[in-house]
Amino acid sequence: MKKSVLGLTLATSLFLAACSSGDEVVVSTTYGDITKDEFYEEIKNLAGNALLEQVVIEQILENNYEVTDEEVKEQLESVKAQYGDQFESVLAANGLSEEAFEQNIRFSILQEKATKDVEVTDKEIEDYYNQAKYELKARHILVADQETANTVVAKLKAGGDFAALAKEYSTDTSNASNGGDLGWFTVGTMVPEFNDAAYALELNKVSEPVQTQFGYHIIEVLDKREVEGYGKLEDKKDEIKEAIAATKGDWNAKVAELIKDAKINIKDEDLKNALDTYLSKEKEADKDADAKEEEKK
Repeated sequence: MKKSVLGLTLATSLFLAACSSGDEVVVSTTYGDITKDEFYEEIKNLAGNALLEQVVIEQILENNYEVTDEEVKEQLESVKAQYGDQFESVLAANGLSEEAFEQNIRFSILQEKATKDVEVTDKEIEDYYNQAKYELKARHILVADQETANTVVAKLKAGGDFAALAKEYSTDTSNASNGGDLGWFTVGTMVPEFNDAAYALELNKVSEPVQTQFGYHIIEVLDKREVEGYGKLEDKKDEIKEAIAATKGDWNAKVAELIKDAKINIKDEDLKNALDTYLSKEKEADKDADAKEEEKK
């Protein structure tokens, strides 16, 4: 899933810093030290697969497409003009420095170049816009398998407390203790399957299990509001087209092709499945090619 440049996080740089593992102390407190090794393990446990996927894809794109400083500067100046005096506060609200924001712009342009040939229809753009002009406040319960998800849904339908069940069942340790609260988010923040399910829900209704690469989600949307100053459809078309292209199957196929050429060997056993989203596409393509060869024979 692609995020808008202002929605991107510092996940990549944090993960790369942690990967420089060793006994060097990252944080020192009166209760003890946290080393790079310990920091790396903690990040890996929290979101290792997703972060490694982002780091690898960024490296691959940088080695297959060129983004000039002039291209980055042009987009940066455009965003500055859009936000005016609010630019610095907007960066601060997203936890970004200007340097980090420039890195996000560079990655956004890389994605755009990789997906320039992906077809996006006017209807897809309009549907995206009708979602993206709103943001949702939601909570979820994430579990590993369909059976557990069905159990949780059954308990909710029987009157079970969502927050209590999140604490009991959810594997998303970042928010399980808060009853599964995800706060406010908009389109491009969540993976497509989660996004579409959440935006299709009525307020205070619980979804059926929604499968994503992370497991099975049970979602409840608590509130919905318009995104202030989001803009008109005609002004957002190019940005939306780029965002849709990056989430379509053609994007996955393109990345799978690039990953295959890169001959990646993930040495950390705990992160072996980090690229399965794309490698599975590659395996399907290989099977189709083999089947066609067999038909020819």
